[in-house]
Amino acid sequence: MSEMTAQRPKLGGIRRVEKRDPAPSRASYRMQRLMLTPLFRATLRVGLPAFLIVATAGVYFGSAERREAAVMWVSEQRHAVETRPEFMVGLMSIEGASDEVATDIREIIPVDFPVSQFDLDLPGMRTSILELDAVADVSLRIHAGTLLMDIEERLPSVVWRGMNGVELLDLNGNRVAGVPARASRPDLPLIAGVGAEREVPEALSILAEAHPLRDDILGLVRIGERRWDLVLTGDKRIMLPEDNPVAALSRVIVLDQTRELLSRDIARIDMRLNQRPTLRMNDAAREEMRRIKAIELGADQ
Repeated sequence: MSEMTAQRPKLGGIRRVEKRDPAPSRASYRMQRLMLTPLFRATLRVGLPAFLIVATAGVYFGSAERREAAVMWVSEQRHAVETRPEFMVGLMSIEGASDEVATDIREIIPVDFPVSQFDLDLPGMRTSILELDAVADVSLRIHAGTLLMDIEERLPSVVWRGMNGVELLDLNGNRVAGVPARASRPDLPLIAGVGAEREVPEALSILAEAHPLRDDILGLVRIGERRWDLVLTGDKRIMLPEDNPVAALSRVIVLDQTRELLSRDIARIDMRLNQRPTLRMNDAAREEMRRIKAIELGADQ
């Protein structure tokens, strides 16, 4: 017999067959359509379990004692993990730093070892170390229970005598350290004057060009924050122009090599006017010149 038919009890010996309506009920139809909606299925699959979890957690943690116990348990578990031997740091190694800089680093990074690596603020430590004048760069890492610091120090290139005393500067004019006197670093050239620290690269270029005069050089002085004077022994100065000082100094060196200019009684060589260099004699030479002129005048009379 077909699935679409059903038997009813026999009445008077006659079998009556009644057909069923294949269409679902209205409520069943709406439910089937709703189940075909992706959002509804996602709500049943994700939203309903999430709601039940949140509701259960809300009921459970509604008690202050339960909340406190949960927080304490989480804290204990975290502490147990963080203090495991593989996460502990027991040593600090500083590479690439001088003894003085390493001492300064240990003073500004007061860490009591052993300590969990989760308690070490490496970015904060790096920022503190970079505040040291002598440190150009630093990298920090943890390896095999040791805090490793690779330090790149600034190398002093000049001695600068400024308003605050005598200091060492690197080739870019960054402060490296203070020194008690210029004699502390006789191996480095001396620069002086306001603004000299901002023109260290130019000063080094001038000093490199002045290499043939190295035995007579006392230092460079910044004048008016615009130009340089090269100071030599015997109270001699080469007054360099604001523009192209290296080229002007090169002309003086050529003149000295060909005519022994600097061996004469000259106090100043003024190169500020490139087309018209000026020589100024020292006091002794001027007095001698006056004496000679006076003698010549007396002889003429």
